[in-house]
Amino acid sequence: MPNPLRLAVLLSGSGRTLDNILGEIDAGRLAARVETVVSNKPGVRGLAVAERAGVPAHVVPRDHLSLADWSRTIFDICRAARADLVVMAGFLQLIEIPADFTGHVINIHPALLPAFGGKGFHGMHVHRAVLARGCTVTGCTVHLVDNEYDHGHILLQKTVPVLADDTADSLAARVFAAECVALPEAIARFGAKPAQIPSRGSSP
Repeated sequence: MPNPLRLAVLLSGSGRTLDNILGEIDAGRLAARVETVVSNKPGVRGLAVAERAGVPAHVVPRDHLSLADWSRTIFDICRAARADLVVMAGFLQLIEIPADFTGHVINIHPALLPAFGGKGFHGMHVHRAVLARGCTVTGCTVHLVDNEYDHGHILLQKTVPVLADDTADSLAARVFAAECVALPEAIARFGAKPAQIPSRGSSP
Protein backbone atom coordinates (compact mmCIF):
# COMPACT_ATOMS: atom_id res chain seq x y z
CA MET A 1 0.00 0.00 0.00
CA PRO A 2 1.76 3.22 -1.15
CA ASN A 3 1.96 5.93 1.51
CA PRO A 4 -1.00 4.80 3.63
CA LEU A 5 -2.62 7.45 5.79
CA ARG A 6 -1.57 6.98 9.40
CA LEU A 7 -4.63 6.91 11.69
CA ALA A 8 -5.16 7.26 15.42
CA VAL A 9 -8.60 6.05 16.48
CA LEU A 10 -10.34 7.30 19.63
CA LEU A 11 -13.20 5.24 21.05
CA SER A 12 -15.32 4.72 24.14
CA GLY A 13 -17.08 1.42 23.58
CA SER A 14 -17.70 -1.53 21.30
CA GLY A 15 -15.22 -0.70 18.55
CA ARG A 16 -17.69 -1.50 15.75
CA THR A 17 -16.47 1.50 13.79
CA LEU A 18 -12.86 0.48 14.34
CA ASP A 19 -13.79 -3.01 13.13
CA ASN A 20 -15.20 -1.47 9.96
CA ILE A 21 -12.13 0.69 9.31
CA LEU A 22 -9.80 -2.29 9.79
CA GLY A 23 -11.96 -4.38 7.48
CA GLU A 24 -11.84 -1.74 4.73
CA ILE A 25 -8.06 -1.54 5.09
CA ASP A 26 -7.63 -5.33 5.02
CA ALA A 27 -9.81 -5.55 1.90
CA GLY A 28 -7.58 -3.05 0.11
CA ARG A 29 -10.34 -0.48 -0.23
CA LEU A 30 -8.80 2.09 2.11
CA ALA A 31 -5.20 3.25 1.85
CA ALA A 32 -4.64 3.73 5.54
CA ARG A 33 -3.11 2.08 8.59
CA VAL A 34 -4.36 2.28 12.18
CA GLU A 35 -1.27 3.14 14.19
CA THR A 36 -2.80 3.50 17.62
CA VAL A 37 -6.11 3.31 19.50
CA VAL A 38 -7.04 5.36 22.55
CA SER A 39 -10.01 4.66 24.80
CA ASN A 40 -11.23 6.79 27.67
CA LYS A 41 -12.75 3.67 29.26
CA PRO A 42 -10.98 0.47 30.38
CA GLY A 43 -12.29 -2.97 29.48
CA VAL A 44 -14.36 -1.97 26.45
CA ARG A 45 -14.63 -4.26 23.42
CA GLY A 46 -12.85 -1.71 21.22
CA LEU A 47 -9.62 -2.42 23.07
CA ALA A 48 -9.98 -6.13 22.30
CA VAL A 49 -10.57 -5.27 18.62
CA ALA A 50 -7.30 -3.33 18.60
CA GLU A 51 -5.45 -6.15 20.36
CA ARG A 52 -6.66 -8.73 17.83
CA ALA A 53 -5.48 -6.49 15.01
CA GLY A 54 -2.07 -5.97 16.61
CA VAL A 55 -2.68 -2.25 17.06
CA PRO A 56 -1.16 -0.60 20.16
CA ALA A 57 -3.97 0.52 22.47
CA HIS A 58 -4.01 2.95 25.37
CA VAL A 59 -6.54 3.71 28.10
CA VAL A 60 -6.63 7.34 29.20
CA PRO A 61 -9.54 7.94 31.61
CA ARG A 62 -10.45 11.53 32.41
CA ASP A 63 -10.61 10.85 36.17
CA HIS A 64 -9.46 13.98 37.98
CA LEU A 65 -7.45 15.44 35.11
CA SER A 66 -8.35 18.84 33.76
CA LEU A 67 -9.73 18.86 30.23
CA ALA A 68 -6.52 20.46 28.99
CA ASP A 69 -4.22 17.91 30.66
CA TRP A 70 -6.36 14.96 29.59
CA SER A 71 -6.52 16.19 26.01
CA ARG A 72 -2.77 16.82 25.98
CA THR A 73 -2.11 13.24 27.12
CA ILE A 74 -4.26 11.82 24.32
CA PHE A 75 -2.70 13.95 21.60
CA ASP A 76 0.79 13.13 22.87
CA ILE A 77 -0.05 9.50 22.06
CA CYS A 78 -1.28 10.53 18.61
CA ARG A 79 1.94 12.48 18.00
CA ALA A 80 4.08 9.55 19.10
CA ALA A 81 2.22 7.41 16.53
CA ARG A 82 2.87 10.11 13.88
CA ALA A 83 -0.84 10.14 13.07
CA ASP A 84 -1.89 12.09 9.98
CA LEU A 85 -5.55 11.92 10.98
CA VAL A 86 -7.33 11.30 14.28
CA VAL A 87 -10.67 9.50 13.89
CA MET A 88 -13.23 9.75 16.68
CA ALA A 89 -15.09 6.45 16.32
CA GLY A 90 -17.74 6.39 19.01
CA PHE A 91 -15.66 8.61 21.30
CA LEU A 92 -18.21 10.16 23.63
CA GLN A 93 -16.19 12.94 25.22
CA LEU A 94 -15.45 16.56 24.44
CA ILE A 95 -11.74 17.06 23.83
CA GLU A 96 -9.54 20.10 23.23
CA ILE A 97 -7.90 20.08 19.79
CA PRO A 98 -4.32 21.40 19.84
CA ALA A 99 -3.12 23.77 17.11
CA ASP A 100 -1.05 21.16 15.30
CA PHE A 101 -4.06 18.84 14.94
CA THR A 102 -6.57 21.47 13.82
CA GLY A 103 -8.18 20.14 10.65
CA HIS A 104 -6.81 16.67 11.36
CA VAL A 105 -9.52 15.29 13.66
CA ILE A 106 -12.82 13.92 12.31
CA ASN A 107 -15.91 12.46 13.93
CA ILE A 108 -18.84 10.32 12.71
CA HIS A 109 -22.24 11.34 14.10
CA PRO A 110 -25.46 9.30 13.67
CA ALA A 111 -27.67 12.13 12.41
CA LEU A 112 -27.74 14.83 9.75
CA LEU A 113 -26.03 17.68 11.57
CA PRO A 114 -26.77 20.32 12.62
CA ALA A 115 -30.00 18.49 13.56
CA PHE A 116 -29.85 16.20 16.62
CA GLY A 117 -26.33 17.23 17.61
CA GLY A 118 -24.68 18.57 20.73
CA LYS A 119 -24.13 17.36 24.25
CA GLY A 120 -26.23 14.31 25.11
CA PHE A 121 -27.05 13.46 21.50
CA HIS A 122 -25.24 10.20 20.90
CA GLY A 123 -26.14 6.60 20.09
CA MET A 124 -29.72 5.56 20.82
CA HIS A 125 -30.57 8.99 22.25
CA VAL A 126 -30.27 10.36 18.71
CA HIS A 127 -32.46 7.70 17.08
CA ARG A 128 -35.17 7.98 19.73
CA ALA A 129 -35.22 11.75 19.24
CA VAL A 130 -35.50 11.37 15.46
CA LEU A 131 -38.50 9.05 15.86
CA ALA A 132 -40.12 11.26 18.48
CA ARG A 133 -39.83 14.24 16.12
CA GLY A 134 -41.56 12.32 13.34
CA CYS A 135 -38.70 12.75 10.85
CA THR A 136 -38.96 10.94 7.54
CA VAL A 137 -35.24 11.17 6.78
CA THR A 138 -32.15 10.87 8.95
CA GLY A 139 -28.59 9.75 8.27
CA CYS A 140 -25.01 10.29 9.39
CA THR A 141 -22.44 13.05 9.22
CA VAL A 142 -18.65 13.07 9.10
CA HIS A 143 -17.30 16.42 10.29
CA LEU A 144 -14.11 18.09 11.40
CA VAL A 145 -13.84 18.29 15.18
CA ASP A 146 -13.39 21.58 16.97
CA ASN A 147 -13.79 22.43 20.64
CA GLU A 148 -17.60 22.19 20.65
CA TYR A 149 -19.83 19.12 20.46
CA ASP A 150 -20.77 18.20 16.85
CA HIS A 151 -19.92 21.67 15.63
CA GLY A 152 -17.06 21.49 13.11
CA HIS A 153 -17.18 21.82 9.32
CA ILE A 154 -19.27 19.09 7.67
CA LEU A 155 -17.27 16.91 5.28
CA LEU A 156 -19.76 14.27 4.20
CA GLN A 157 -23.34 13.16 4.86
CA LYS A 158 -25.36 10.07 3.93
CA THR A 159 -29.15 10.03 4.15
CA VAL A 160 -31.27 7.16 5.44
CA PRO A 161 -35.08 6.88 5.23
CA VAL A 162 -37.10 6.60 8.42
CA LEU A 163 -39.71 3.90 7.90
CA ALA A 164 -43.20 3.91 9.37
CA ASP A 165 -42.55 0.80 11.47
CA ASP A 166 -39.04 1.74 12.61
CA THR A 167 -37.95 1.27 16.19
CA ALA A 168 -34.87 2.96 17.60
CA ASP A 169 -33.00 -0.32 17.14
CA SER A 170 -33.99 -0.85 13.50
CA LEU A 171 -33.21 2.78 12.66
CA ALA A 172 -29.85 2.57 14.44
CA ALA A 173 -28.91 -0.48 12.38
CA ARG A 174 -29.74 1.29 9.11
CA VAL A 175 -27.84 4.43 10.10
CA PHE A 176 -24.81 2.39 11.18
CA ALA A 177 -24.75 0.71 7.77
CA ALA A 178 -24.52 4.20 6.24
CA GLU A 179 -21.77 5.13 8.69
CA CYS A 180 -19.77 2.11 7.52
CA VAL A 181 -19.73 3.66 4.05
CA ALA A 182 -19.41 7.33 4.98
CA LEU A 183 -16.45 7.21 7.35
CA PRO A 184 -14.06 5.22 5.11
CA GLU A 185 -15.09 7.48 2.21
CA ALA A 186 -14.25 10.58 4.23
CA ILE A 187 -10.90 9.11 5.32
CA ALA A 188 -10.08 8.24 1.71
CA ARG A 189 -10.94 11.77 0.56
CA PHE A 190 -8.69 13.18 3.25
CA GLY A 191 -5.79 11.00 2.10
CA ALA A 192 -6.39 11.70 -1.60
CA LYS A 193 -6.03 15.48 -1.32
CA PRO A 194 -2.75 16.10 0.53
CA ALA A 195 -2.40 19.55 -1.01
CA GLN A 196 -5.58 20.63 0.79
CA ILE A 197 -4.53 19.23 4.15
CA PRO A 198 -2.98 21.85 6.47
CA SER A 199 0.58 20.99 7.40
CA ARG A 200 1.10 19.71 10.92
CA GLY A 201 3.87 20.97 13.09
CA SER A 202 5.75 18.78 15.54
CA SER A 203 4.25 20.48 18.58
CA PRO A 204 1.11 22.40 19.48
